[in-house]
Parts: sequence; structure tokens; C-alpha cells
Amino acid sequence: MNMLKNILFLFLMIFGLIYIIQGESGTDKIVSNIELWLIQNESAKDLKLSSQNPVEKKGHEKNFLDWIDRTTGSLQEEYGEPIRKDLSGYGYTWWIYQNEVDYYIQFGIKEDKIVTVFATGDAYNFDPIQLGASYRELQDHYQFEDNVSFSTYTFKLTDLDKEIKPLKQLSENLFIQFYFDSHTDRLSSFRLMTKDILLVQQPYELYYRGELPEPPIISTKQWRIVETGAEKQIFDITNVIRKRFNQKQLTWNQQAREVAYKHSKDMAVNNYFSHYSQTGDGLKERLESNHTYYKAAGENIAAQHIDGPAAVEGWLNSKGHRQALIKADYTDLGVGVYQDYYTQNFLKQ
Repeated sequence: MNMLKNILFLFLMIFGLIYIIQGESGTDKIVSNIELWLIQNESAKDLKLSSQNPVEKKGHEKNFLDWIDRTTGSLQEEYGEPIRKDLSGYGYTWWIYQNEVDYYIQFGIKEDKIVTVFATGDAYNFDPIQLGASYRELQDHYQFEDNVSFSTYTFKLTDLDKEIKPLKQLSENLFIQFYFDSHTDRLSSFRLMTKDILLVQQPYELYYRGELPEPPIISTKQWRIVETGAEKQIFDITNVIRKRFNQKQLTWNQQAREVAYKHSKDMAVNNYFSHYSQTGDGLKERLESNHTYYKAAGENIAAQHIDGPAAVEGWLNSKGHRQALIKADYTDLGVGVYQDYYTQNFLKQ
């Protein structure tokens, strides 16, 4: 009987040892496969192993808010080369990334570091920020307030600010600005920024003691580059919004752009804000004088927004401008930007 027990015990030990060796061999196989995948895909250098999830993303890949202060090297590893680089009026350069299906992102680069980000899209998850999330859901989580104070600075938000573009401080040097579509009460886009960028842009009423960061000096030649970039951004983001509402994409129209630019410049130089010039000419007369063909036309104008993306979000929250943004009949769009004056000319051709 004892001999039978010993034989049984020895059999179980051998079987268990075989099971353990096979289990370890199976783990090695998973590691080997991942290592081969890593060799073949150099952009995946940030992957690590986990007992819960064999392939788990690190850092900024898990939390989109971590992109501020990262380098352009990290950005290129994750997203590759941008489709375009646009100079801003605030001392940084926008690196533009767009996935036609999911997202549109602008990373603001200054001295090889990311200092601001603007992101939008169609219900895309920029973990932990979900585009399309309800106002109430984000209000419950972030607790939007009338005043945002830090150091010797206080930004005072109006009721309208809190409704369509509330501000929240996330850490000592990180702020997030939410852009809501007030017609749906859903998050349309958001902007991350450092303290210095926020203080230079001043998108809200500001009370402070001490000094403010010096804004960059922009030459006339640089302004033209900034304006051209803003025109393209407004065009791209307009099409992102149209996709969100299942409307066909617009085609860039250079003639309409020329008309729009002249009107933006005229408003800025002559210090007025209207769809009608000081001579009484409206969009119809401006298009005709430029020999621009159209079956139907519409116009959006804006002024004193901090940049092109902010102007588009402002139009989205205005009933008449919103209708132009997502009107089904339009086929073409021309955008003209002169400093902080913005004009969109929509055409049906």
C-alpha cells in the first residue's frame, strides 16, 4: 500500500513538473511574439508586459492629458509626421494631425516642447476626455466654477463662458478649456495649455497682481503666415463638424477665400464689424465684383477670438452661424483671416 502511494505521489510530481514547464514555455512564447512585433514596429517602444494585459500602453498613450511638456520626439513616435505645421500668433507652432474617421488634433510646439493642444472629432475618446460627453457628466466630474484662481491671477467666467467654454485647473501648470455645443449640451472639443499660454491668450476676464508673460512680437510677414494657417484650420474643423452632423464635406474655393480675406481685412483696418462694408456692399456685391460664380451663398464673420479653432466653436454656438456651418446645400468654402478677424464664405455651385 505504501509503495502504491509512493508511486502515485511520484507520478503527480512528474505531471506537475511537466505542467509547470509547459506553462513557462507558453509565457516565453507570448514574450517572443511581442518582442518580434516590437522589432518590426519601432513606434511601439513604449509597450510593457502586464499579468493583467500582456500589451499595455504607458504614460501619455493611456492619458491624453499627459501630452503637455512632452517632446516632439514623443509626438512623432506616437503620431508620426504632421500633415502640416502652422505658425501661431503666440510663439508656438501648431503641428496638425488628422484621422478622417476619428480625430483632429493640433499640438502647439515651443522650444521642442508641447505647450498646448486642441482636439476635436466625432465622439472620439481622448482618454480621459470623451468627445460627445454631456455637460452634466463633465460638470459633475470637474465642478466648473465662476472663478479660476492661481498664484496672483484670477480668471472670471461669465455665465455664458461657463455654459460654452468652462475652464478648469488640473495641476500647477496644466489647464483645460472645454468647448461645448450649447444646442446639444455635448462636448465638441477641448484645449489643454500651460499657465503661460493661458496668461498670454487671456480668453476670459483677468484680474491680477504682478506681471504677465510678454506676448511675442509678430512681424507683418509672420502675420500672413499665421493667417494662412488659421484659414486652413478653420476649413478643416468646419468639415469635422459637418461630418459630425452627417453633412457632405466642403471643397476649398480660392475665389471665395479672396473675397473673405478682403472683408476681414476691411473690418480690421476700418474698425467695424458687419456683413456690410462701409460702402453698403454685402456678400452678393463682393462675390460679383470678384467674378465668383454661385447658385447660393452664405457668410460667417467673427472677431477677437484667440485663434481659428476658437472662432469655429463660437460660430457653432450661434444659431445663424451654426446653420451655415452645417447647411446641406453648400458645396464650397473659402476662409479669409486677417489678424483676429475671421470670415467664412459658403457657396453652392
